[in-house]
Amino acid sequence: MNRKYRKTVIAGNWKMNMLPSAVKPFMEELKGYLPKTRVCDVVLCAPAIMVPALIKAGKDCKIAAGAQDVSKYEKGAYTGEISASQLADAGAKYCIVGHSERRQYHGECDMLVNAKARALLEKGVAPIICVGESLEQREMDLTMEYVAYQVKAALSGIDASQLRRCIIAYEPIWAIGTGKTATAEQAQEVCEGIRAVIRRIYGARPARAVSILYGGSMNAKNAAELLAMPDIDGGLIGGASLKPADFAAIIAASNQE
Repeated sequence: MNRKYRKTVIAGNWKMNMLPSAVKPFMEELKGYLPKTRVCDVVLCAPAIMVPALIKAGKDCKIAAGAQDVSKYEKGAYTGEISASQLADAGAKYCIVGHSERRQYHGECDMLVNAKARALLEKGVAPIICVGESLEQREMDLTMEYVAYQVKAALSGIDASQLRRCIIAYEPIWAIGTGKTATAEQAQEVCEGIRAVIRRIYGARPARAVSILYGGSMNAKNAAELLAMPDIDGGLIGGASLKPADFAAIIAASNQE
């Protein structure tokens, strides 16, 4: 982390878990584990139906509410979709776009990820833009080529003033939900490479202000080591964010100097 230039963000991704009725008890339990002081921003990204409950229950814990997906369209005959303006009006401050599960299960391409990120920025919602390589791509030594393309595609048409509100999450696909984790050095290498890509597009000052999260099975045991890396500015947390004690431990790990 480098808090001199950018904020630290710990973002939980509940995926398709939990119920709206379970949000308040979760927050009450989490509050008991949270460190007395913290230097990071904390957000929980949940199915959109839970955003109001997250906002209400998260006030005392100072935890922001986020969504997990958004439509590229503003309004219209798109049954089942949720627009950026609807998320903003509901109070969501963040939204994940381009998660590997959306790419894999719903066929989302890089251009669609870009359209969704731009839609969110127009409505004042911060996009958490996910990028990452498969095991096959890593074994073929194509990690940075592939990730660099994803970053450039996702940020196409986004100017430097909008970039300040973007968060990039590096999630090696082979380390999501598998129990496998990139070493701190591997994660740092890619996050540093992502920052270099942004630097080439926008210049040094905007690049060093962008928060880059690690999203490959960060947990209570490995968080401190990962967060000690200079270009890892937080985590996009999956399974551990469903466990109040573990999520709080990750938040506490971000307090390190």
